[in-house]
Amino acid sequence: MKKLLITLLLAGAVCTAQAQYENTKIKVGQAAPELAMQDTSGKDVKLSQVIKGKVVLLDFWASWCRPCRMANPRVVALYNRYKDKKFKNAKKGFTIVSVSLDQSKEPWLKAIQMDGLVWPDHMSDLGGWRSIVADTYGIQFIPQSMLIGADGKIIGKYTDPDGAEADLQKLLK
Repeated sequence: MKKLLITLLLAGAVCTAQAQYENTKIKVGQAAPELAMQDTSGKDVKLSQVIKGKVVLLDFWASWCRPCRMANPRVVALYNRYKDKKFKNAKKGFTIVSVSLDQSKEPWLKAIQMDGLVWPDHMSDLGGWRSIVADTYGIQFIPQSMLIGADGKIIGKYTDPDGAEADLQKLLK
């Protein structure tokens, strides 16, 4: 009886933790909301411009976020595994768009370099948790990522970059 009670309590705690880390604002199948922010050089970039003809992993992170920094090697590995692959309905392949919730440009740029985030698309409004992206995409925790198809629709939502692997595999030619 004691083991049963402990098992039930642990199961309830796990369910609560999972519910706490679920993005309920963005739904799989919906069109990805537009983002317009500056890249690392200060140039204005729109998500819709990057998505055209590509499968995109939209990765939300920050330089000060230890779990994000610990996940970055896996994000880099995912990029390296899929950047040259052929995808169904995505003539231009795969890329990552990193969206930073940093508030200061220097640590953001330094983390990109230190973590080897070599893909070309990085954006931020340097608004931290008050960033427009946090509201638009319902970002209440990081790291978090979403896979967007070449049609601009959300394919999947993940709390870990490894979660995108199965969906990426399904999209390969």
